[in-house]
Amino acid sequence: MASARSREKVARNFVKRYGRKALRDLLVALANGESGQSIAETFSVSRERVRQWKNTFGTVVTLYQVHPDVEALLLESPAQQRSPR
Repeated sequence: MASARSREKVARNFVKRYGRKALRDLLVALANGESGQSIAETFSVSRERVRQWKNTFGTVVTLYQVHPDVEALLLESPAQQRSPR
């Protein structure tokens, strides 16, 4: 994992080369799950470089969301619960 100093240096170098808007665009693309290949083509870099930026500029968070039908089952009172058939 990159240190805060290293992360800032990479970000400043990115802004110097591509500009602030491009950094915002990159971060939005990463947050939206765009492919490394499409991002690499946009910036004329390798997918490996995009992977490095991704790991330097943020963290990927995976979320498990319970389906509403299952959530509703947990909220039912015991009298409302049906037995399995």
